Amino acid sequence: MYQALYRKWRPRTFDDVVGQEHITQTLKQQVSGGRLSHAYLFTGTRGTGKTTCAKILSRAVNCQSPVNGNPCNQCPACLGIENGSILDVLELDAASNNGVDQVRALRDEAVYTPAAVKKRVYIVDEVHMLSTPAFNALLKILEEPPAHLMFILATTELHKVPATIKSRCQQFSFKRILPGQIAQRLGYVAQQEGIDLTEEGAALLSRLADGGLRDALSLLDQCAGGGQRVDEQEILDTLGLAGNLETAKLMGQLAQRDTAAALETLSRLYRNGKDVGSVLSELSGLARDLLLRKTAPRGGAALLTGGYDESTMRALGEQFTAQRLLQILKTLQETLPELSRSVNRRTDAELCLIRLSDEGLDESFAGLSARVARLEEQLAKGVPVQAQPAQSVPSAPAAQRPVAAAAPVQAPVKPAVEDTPPWEEERPPLPPEPEEEPSWPEPEAVPASAPVPQAPAPTAQVPPAQAAPAQSAPAGGMQGGTSAFWPSFVAGLRGKVPASVLPYLNNPAKVTGVWKNKALTLWTDTEFTRAMLNKPPVLQGLAQAADVCFGVTGARVSVIAGKPPAEDLAAPAPAAQAVPAQGSGDALDALLAFGEKFDNIKIQ
Repeated sequence: MYQALYRKWRPRTFDDVVGQEHITQTLKQQVSGGRLSHAYLFTGTRGTGKTTCAKILSRAVNCQSPVNGNPCNQCPACLGIENGSILDVLELDAASNNGVDQVRALRDEAVYTPAAVKKRVYIVDEVHMLSTPAFNALLKILEEPPAHLMFILATTELHKVPATIKSRCQQFSFKRILPGQIAQRLGYVAQQEGIDLTEEGAALLSRLADGGLRDALSLLDQCAGGGQRVDEQEILDTLGLAGNLETAKLMGQLAQRDTAAALETLSRLYRNGKDVGSVLSELSGLARDLLLRKTAPRGGAALLTGGYDESTMRALGEQFTAQRLLQILKTLQETLPELSRSVNRRTDAELCLIRLSDEGLDESFAGLSARVARLEEQLAKGVPVQAQPAQSVPSAPAAQRPVAAAAPVQAPVKPAVEDTPPWEEERPPLPPEPEEEPSWPEPEAVPASAPVPQAPAPTAQVPPAQAAPAQSAPAGGMQGGTSAFWPSFVAGLRGKVPASVLPYLNNPAKVTGVWKNKALTLWTDTEFTRAMLNKPPVLQGLAQAADVCFGVTGARVSVIAGKPPAEDLAAPAPAAQAVPAQGSGDALDALLAFGEKFDNIKIQ
């Protein structure tokens, strides 16, 4: 009768156990020195040697002629324990004997002395499956057992074992066996069994075993059943891992940012019965392996999950950066838990692939890091990178920008920005020359007893006052209540206001400017926009720009949240341009009347 390889090649001595030297050496010293404990607790993942070491220890403590702590496996005690004829060594499965009644029966039976060997040994496998009353029934005898009694408990889930049980046992933690040690053991077993196992095949099986030698022997037994040579391709075909090639192909399409091909591959796998969650899970495992190879090229080989040949992993690793792999892995890890609650799993999987194909669609920090890494890679290779400035700062349409008004405003700004030193870039521009705009007092503001030395000043200021309407005329009606000037006015603000508020001022949906009665009013859409603009540096820059643009001095600026009145949005009436001229005539009449009161004043 054929016997499975993992049973046939189960270690019979402590020296044959692979990868657990920190445990086997201690147990050998305890056996040879006679310092045995009454209870042991073996913990670790499946296939690492817990039950094997428990059986070896049960034979070693009862062996009639032990060899350096190892059982001789030739005396009647060792042979009887091994073939199960000696009932003093009993192996129990706690999964099927987890009740309090079974533990009570074991406790009542354990007080009797062994019949054929020195010690009665109970090996309780998967002890975490015992119920709480069963654990309580085991406590007393586990704490103070008879001299002839020994308990060996084994579990894969240590956190489920009560602390009262742990404190009464010597605990040994079995670690995962390294892939190199598994591959070496597989090579030895294959040589003894006459199996043609290649080194690449042994390395692949060791990675697929995930630290368990029993799993590795079972996989070797399965792949060698056909009698042919066991290499990487044969292992992939026999174990049904050919789907990994599709996963690697899908990862390559993501590396090329070929969204259409990635969606087509997912659709084909979906039609063939592949679950989309399994596809994303396999992608996550592959991305993890690639990230480990990228970040830990030397020691990361022992951490790989396996399933992919070296050439495929090397080809894929050259197409990804660490930031891109981190972004892919985080996106997959965030999508997989949501699939269980999704209304349409296929749609969510397709959206995930679309984000993975183009990191520009991923708004997370990992997506931003991947985009920055891509730009750095392109710059390092000398690939020209074209910026897209128009997307970040919206501007008004070209049809709303009067060419005649924009040219005078922008002309003096450019040299100021380019010639100003960096430490003075935020300094506001100098005020306009005083001769451009007279400062006329209103008629009622002239005092009755004004001092004589001020009389010659109005005579020199009369011609500029008459020319004031001519200066404001090219502005296209800017002296009336209107907002048509706003696009051209904002175009000349660069360098005069902080750059952080320019996107708000350039957006007509957020800000509308109205000029009326020497006052510039900014109407905003929300209170947030108003708070961004209603700051002293912004208001000061707008006031100085209004002075230059409209030819006035001391323009007032205010920011209001809401919509401007309809009459302020309309173009001004033609009569509005004549208002400054009428005001200048009234001021001249008042000045003449004022001069007639004095004999020493002559007004021409």
